[in-house]
Amino acid sequence: MDSRLHAGIPWVKFRVFNLHSRKRLPMPLPSRPPPPLSDIDIRLLKVFRTVAECGGFSAAEVELNIGRAAISLHMADLERRLGLRLCRRGRAGFLLTDEGKRVLDATLRLLAALESFRAEINALHSSLRGDLAIGITDNLVTLPRMRVTDALRALKHRAPEVRVSIRMIPPNEIERGVLDGRLQVGVVPRGRRLPGLSEVALYDEDSRLFCGEGHPLFALPEAAVSAAQVAAADAVAPTLERHGAAETLHRGLKVTATATDREGVAFLVLTGCYLGFLPTHYARQWVERGVMRALLPQTHHYSVEFVAITRKGGHPNLVLETFLGLLFGEGSAP
Repeated sequence: MDSRLHAGIPWVKFRVFNLHSRKRLPMPLPSRPPPPLSDIDIRLLKVFRTVAECGGFSAAEVELNIGRAAISLHMADLERRLGLRLCRRGRAGFLLTDEGKRVLDATLRLLAALESFRAEINALHSSLRGDLAIGITDNLVTLPRMRVTDALRALKHRAPEVRVSIRMIPPNEIERGVLDGRLQVGVVPRGRRLPGLSEVALYDEDSRLFCGEGHPLFALPEAAVSAAQVAAADAVAPTLERHGAAETLHRGLKVTATATDREGVAFLVLTGCYLGFLPTHYARQWVERGVMRALLPQTHHYSVEFVAITRKGGHPNLVLETFLGLLFGEGSAP
């Protein structure tokens, strides 16, 4: 081969054609190692993480607040930069490749390390600054003891530059968020806990069985309501995992409807067609208006303990430590 083909001539990207059909074939991804990470790579990896966690491009649109076309361009750019095929999508749905799964694991470790680095740098400043990301189970705001609210108020007075974000998501998502560094602290029911998390008791929440106005049992005197009548009535149950007395009592109901959260349970109870367990602090607003009542309160009730969870062995984070101190009453006055 003429050596002049290699000397002083810039690299040119050639198109590949099938000599028989003349159709253009897809260009293979480069096999060379990726360049050093840049800010662009970090942004693309965050997009990839969200797409993987949402299970596809369409589901990630709302989370990322960008369209599918933009997401597709970002993913294609990331695959070119890494030289790896990360996912497949088509009629069979969205699927991570083996390389995509390994890149996702590495991405989660990288982003958690970046968050730890930022927390350490924030701790070097004499004044509190940085971010506090909290995950909370739904419908706790009506609890009489406003510990989270009081702690956030005190933190705002003490450290006005701290940026607070709250996500209302299911307990299992809160646990994963705390583990991978997207959340610094979570508030969830006590239950089977994932390894790597620490927990501290925060609230006890009482729940009772309620029915809504218009239900056949609503107008009956308390003494006239029997356990057999309750067991035969249509009921709604939450899809979240339950433990102990909560699970036992739900098994005794005729469950014909489900809801992903307590607000969904309340919607169905208020129809007057279903019974359902709700926290007493949450149901109080409707009880006081006379459109909801508790049934068999002596036997059909249970208590759930809520805990604050953080990641074990995390790097020092002055913002988080201050918030936890305020949450548990250590100098909560502003």
